[in-house]
Amino acid sequence: MRFRRLASKEIGLVAVFTALYAVLAFLPMFQLISFFGKTITASTILAPIIGIILGPYLGPLSAFLGGTIGLGFSPFFSLPSLAAGVITSLCASLPYSGKRAHCAIIYLLFLLAFGFYMPIGPAWLYPQMMWFQIIGFIILVSPLQSMAIKHLTSGNAAKSLYAFLITSLTSTLAGQIAGSLVFEATFWPLIIPTVEGWKATWVLLTFVYPLERVTLAVFSVLIGAPLFRVLRSANLMPSAILERKSTV
Repeated sequence: MRFRRLASKEIGLVAVFTALYAVLAFLPMFQLISFFGKTITASTILAPIIGIILGPYLGPLSAFLGGTIGLGFSPFFSLPSLAAGVITSLCASLPYSGKRAHCAIIYLLFLLAFGFYMPIGPAWLYPQMMWFQIIGFIILVSPLQSMAIKHLTSGNAAKSLYAFLITSLTSTLAGQIAGSLVFEATFWPLIIPTVEGWKATWVLLTFVYPLERVTLAVFSVLIGAPLFRVLRSANLMPSAILERKSTV
């Protein structure tokens, strides 16, 4: 990694996105299954946007800082949400930084760790639950993601929306997997002590989380794609991002 001094606009963007992420952590969207009182918050919508705009270092940093504030003060935010936001931001940024292979490896490692978490992972108890997560990995390593990388800075609005949709979907799935892994590690065996209870959770989630992830990805597109275009037109994108985009 080549270290450099951050520009004032980069510091400003990190501060703004961190504050916005923390505020959105107070807005609940979907109830977390088996985690009563905690929800998927609106900050989840912002995580892929932060990653795409700020890049693979500042993006996860902003999500971590904002998530830490949310964890400390929001009654809806949780440790799985913190992990999910950081990984979502990271996996949204890596493909546009020439590191799609890194993103695929991170996704796959989290998927295997989550699925085969002993003895309550869904790969042991109800492997059907992982169907949409596997589709997300296939999309990530397929030409669909390659086209998204090329189209992000396209002058064509439809192509730019496509880029945001594909990236938001795969990254928010990566975040969901990471959050679910933290959920396993913190809830087994003290809070959900029975294997039957975990199987019931995976069965219930099988068709719930795909709907959540698609909904979140759509919201990220509707907010992120116009915001990206505005920041780029106003020359407010981070310097490293502008340099990278100019070489694509």
